[in-house]
Amino acid sequence: MSKLLVPISNGFEEIEAISIIDVCRRAGIEVITAGVEDNILTGAHNIKIETDKKISEVSSDNFDMIALPGGLPNAFTLAENSDVQRLLKEFKEKNKKIAAICAAPYALHKANVLNENYTCYPSFEEKIKDEGYINNKNVVIDSNVVTSKGPATAMEFALEIVKILKGDEIYFSVKNGLLA
Repeated sequence: MSKLLVPISNGFEEIEAISIIDVCRRAGIEVITAGVEDNILTGAHNIKIETDKKISEVSSDNFDMIALPGGLPNAFTLAENSDVQRLLKEFKEKNKKIAAICAAPYALHKANVLNENYTCYPSFEEKIKDEGYINNKNVVIDSNVVTSKGPATAMEFALEIVKILKGDEIYFSVKNGLLA
């Protein structure tokens, strides 16, 4: 079974985090959420979530992919947290899949794992890098790194993760509502 790690900190964007978790679990992907500050965290719009583990308890060896939701200050916390940064670097070194949406590509940039081409929440590229920023695609895949724009593209982003980890058949089944 494919296994996905979703690190979360206070200020996470709820639509992005829950879309990733829900869509991937529907596809039969084992999703483990890992709290950065604590196990109960509050999103950008005051929705609370209880995570499965603390980020300090997580090993990159146990996962096929890591996916970072955006939101503020979540994206900045993920960019500054030593465990998250270590995990991102390990995923890159082990040639594993990395994904980030909205402002979270900033954390990839800080870990030096963001590939040449990417997208993010519009205007956030100013904090990342202008070169390689693609503003006319909702989801950008550059080798093992997947990035997406933000809340409005969360479902498309989550479905792309499903396609990468489970293949076209499961992707189309989830997309068409055949798996619930």
